[in-house]
Amino acid sequence: MAAKAKTRGLVAKGVIGQRPKISRGLPTGAILKCTDNTGARELRLIQVMGYKGRRGRLPSAAVGDRVTVSVRRGTPDMRKKIFQAVIVRQRMPFRRADGVWVQFEDNAAVIITPEGEMKGSEIRGPVAKEAAERWPRIASAASIIV
Repeated sequence: MAAKAKTRGLVAKGVIGQRPKISRGLPTGAILKCTDNTGARELRLIQVMGYKGRRGRLPSAAVGDRVTVSVRRGTPDMRKKIFQAVIVRQRMPFRRADGVWVQFEDNAAVIITPEGEMKGSEIRGPVAKEAAERWPRIASAASIIV
């Protein structure tokens, strides 16, 4: 009986490769800064897409994860709406494979469409390398990749 190899990568459009092990620093309910030009200013994390957890544990996200967010502050047409987003920065330090520890000043996300396209056209501030590697559309719009 031949054993089949299991792949653990995401099958969604716009995503490349597997996710490295990153400390999950953003639990459900965390407030994020919106770094694109869609009109949203502040986001609240509602749900982490593809999160497999344990009973009683809050789902949490890390850099490069696709999440569901609600707009808390922004333009009137964006407020109180639910969107999907990708985390591009987190304050909790995480370790890269080369041994470098990375930590940002704030928690930030970029709003995307369900197909994986960016809703806005530009990104303000730096974007983590892990998010840029997984989401090529975000990498092309980013001015600084750290």
